[in-house]
Formats: sequence, structure tokens, C-alpha cells
Amino acid sequence: MSVEVGSPVEGLAAALSEVPDPVFSQAMVGPGVAVKPSGGRADAVAPVAGTVATLHPHAFVIATSDGTAILVHLGIDTVKLKGEGFELHVAKGDVVQAGQRIVTWDPTEVESHGHSSICPVIALDVVPEALADLREDGQVIAGDPLFVVD
Repeated sequence: MSVEVGSPVEGLAAALSEVPDPVFSQAMVGPGVAVKPSGGRADAVAPVAGTVATLHPHAFVIATSDGTAILVHLGIDTVKLKGEGFELHVAKGDVVQAGQRIVTWDPTEVESHGHSSICPVIALDVVPEALADLREDGQVIAGDPLFVVD
């Protein structure tokens, strides 16, 4: 079963190689696409329908009914902000729909603390060949397709 993964934020789609963190840029946690978010306070939404498997202010994982797990990381080194500037709208274990608001945050505020606001969107525990239709450039709005997991 194919899973279409949508953008969690509005911004510019980019290759993972552009993420300033080797864990993501070298696809150590899995393949995917990054999004350079538009500035200003905004919502990060679920990229797929499923269950909130992991939830931190700066990152979350949604597991689909077939077991595909998608990680969204809001910025790089944002764990150092200890949740400041992030507002959670769901709890771990919640069932969510694609496009549902998960976290409200401010990419401009993240950058003001010296961190990159780029958002890796990663398919966990899959081989790079399992991804199709990668969108690695151009403007996206929240919900626009970034890639398909086959």
C-alpha cells in the first residue's frame, strides 16, 4: 500500500542533503525531503493520517495504519529550546488526520536563537528505493505532496 506524505509546513521543498545536520543530510535515520519554512508563526500539520507515536515540542512521528512511520523535525538543534516557542495540539497516542494541526511554532523565532528552521520529513525504517515522486524543489503549502512511500 502506497502512502502519500504531505508537507507539514509551508515553504520551499529541498533535498535532504541541504539539511545542516549529518544525521538528516546523510539519511542516517531514513530517506525523505526537507522543507525550508516560510517565516512567522505557523502550524505544523500531520503529513499522513495515523497515530501520534512520538511527540516532542520540536519533533513528532506519525505511524500510519500499515506501520509506515513519518518523522517531522521542526528545525535543527531545536531540542535545545526545551519546548520554548512550541505549542502542542495533540497527545501521544492520538489518532490524527493528514493535515491536522500538531504543533504551532515560529521558524523566525527558531532562527533568532541561531538554529536552522529547516524541517526534515523522514520515512523511518524504509530503504531510499521505497520513496517515489520526491519533491525536492519549489514552493509547497502544508499538505502538498512531498513523496510517496511504496
